[in-house]
Amino acid sequence: KKKKKKLPEHGGGSGGSGGGRGAGGEENKENERPSAGSKANKEFGDSLSLEILQIIKESQQQHGLRHGDFQRYRGYCSRRQRRLRKTLNFKMGNRHKFTGKKVTEELLTDNRYLLLVLMDAERAWSYAMQLKQEANTEPRKRFHLLSRLRKAVKHAEELERLCESNRVDAKTKLEAQAYTAYLSGMLRFEHQEWKAAIEAFNKCKTIYEKLASAFTEEQAVLYNQRVEEISPNIRYCAYNIGDQSAINELMQMRLRSGGTEGLLAEKLEALITQTRAKQAATMSEVEWRGRTVPVKIDKVRIFLLGLADNEAAIVQAESEETKERLFESMLSECRDAIQVVREELKPDQKQRDYILEGESGKVSNLQYLHSYLTYIKLSTAIKRNENMAKGLQRALLQQQPEDDSKRSPRPQDLIRLYDIILQNLVELLQLPGLEEDKAFQKEIGLKTLVFKAYRCFFIAQSYVLVKKWSEALVLYDRVLKYANEVNSDAGAFKNSLKDLPDVQELITQVRSEKCSLQAAAILDGNDAHQTETSSSQVKDNKPLVERFETFCLDPSLVTKQANLVHFPPGFQPIPCKPLFFDLALNHVAFPPLEDKLEQKTKSGLTGYIKGIFGFRS
Repeated sequence: KKKKKKLPEHGGGSGGSGGGRGAGGEENKENERPSAGSKANKEFGDSLSLEILQIIKESQQQHGLRHGDFQRYRGYCSRRQRRLRKTLNFKMGNRHKFTGKKVTEELLTDNRYLLLVLMDAERAWSYAMQLKQEANTEPRKRFHLLSRLRKAVKHAEELERLCESNRVDAKTKLEAQAYTAYLSGMLRFEHQEWKAAIEAFNKCKTIYEKLASAFTEEQAVLYNQRVEEISPNIRYCAYNIGDQSAINELMQMRLRSGGTEGLLAEKLEALITQTRAKQAATMSEVEWRGRTVPVKIDKVRIFLLGLADNEAAIVQAESEETKERLFESMLSECRDAIQVVREELKPDQKQRDYILEGESGKVSNLQYLHSYLTYIKLSTAIKRNENMAKGLQRALLQQQPEDDSKRSPRPQDLIRLYDIILQNLVELLQLPGLEEDKAFQKEIGLKTLVFKAYRCFFIAQSYVLVKKWSEALVLYDRVLKYANEVNSDAGAFKNSLKDLPDVQELITQVRSEKCSLQAAAILDGNDAHQTETSSSQVKDNKPLVERFETFCLDPSLVTKQANLVHFPPGFQPIPCKPLFFDLALNHVAFPPLEDKLEQKTKSGLTGYIKGIFGFRS
């Protein structure tokens, strides 16, 4: 028989779970505190409050949505749900068995129960947005996207139902209604049920506008931001219902906000393309530089129709970020159009296109259209770089030297931009079909002189920073030369040069800079002369011991390599050791020394033996 495990008593089990809750509470402090500063009261008579919009906005910004990472935010919602259930002891069974539990009105003793349902809705919504991104390459995921949105709406409706209780304050009730209307509008929007979607968005907008007017300015900012987010969706729904004026309002919102986000982003771009495609059906040709060219490619027609709108949008853009985005969008569309035309120009066809037709020197219509599109691309790139150069010039004038937090702009940055502009102008001169257009060549030549003048000016500025006065002065003279050439030859091309930087203003600035440069060079020359004089007194290789009479400031004297004396000392001539010669020695007679000499030894055997044994006398 199988032995049954003995289960613990109820008292021990509850104590263990209580300890677990305590540990979980210490680990997850955000769930112990009332969310968004509202009090979580335990008594039934006190009203519960939950800052729904503030909670979701802060959570989204801190956990991935600042960078569009919906998967990270979904993971955060799941983890926070688990922590809330553990803190509230609201568990769905145990590890062996799942027991479904719902938040009911009787459980509303803490606002964290409302937060639990809110995280359910946010998790489903973030999953839907993640699937929205993936559906661009995998269309089948659109079904899962709609399912997740329906689940988010279901949880939001449950939150709204719970907030209808008398235990919840009026503000939370209104926020729950607005949140439900927002998610419902997004679901209807995705289903393309425009009338139901616009009703839901209008309800959401009305509630948030009322809340914004009823509270302080700091709280109203959050509500007004949400109203601005859903306004493009309302205009888009109105356009699809039949309001033709809504498209203009959508375009203005696109310029003001710097681009749309969420479900509307792709739909707005598709709407603009669709509107232009309808107009492109009536477009058959385009005229440029006195020549009319038929346009048979639909993509090129759409681009050319939107060219004027794009240029007007760039002019009307309020911020530099919006301008840069519109420039990039226009260049991308132009590259796509050029690629389509290039594909039409087959290799063998291209060879025939370059063959001159008789003596006229004209290229084919398709090649001329390719040149026109390339001209638009290069001209747009020049305008974009010129706009960036203007921004850098303003930054150079307004920069503060003491600001070391980020790298400040320098004249060298502008030199690079003008190099790119000059390269684009060279490419314009090489476009096929414009070799015989003298007016075009002259116009591009004048533009080249203008940008060369500005390039020389900023090269001179960079030389001024390193105190190379002669090089800077020569470059300033070169700037004046280019500018005077432009003024003398720009009579018939003033209209084409009016969008370029003002050359007369540059001449005035160069003249003032030359005066400042000459004054700085003179002052620097005097300082250099004084420095050279003092340095000649110091750096003449004389040690301190030899120049006590001359006063000069020599910083090297306080270093370890101070020049005090000559070391090692130099060689000096000294007298040699005297030599003595004894001249009288050769004339001295020494006395006889025979009596001092040893007597002659005896010979024979006796003498030998005595000599051996030491008896010799």
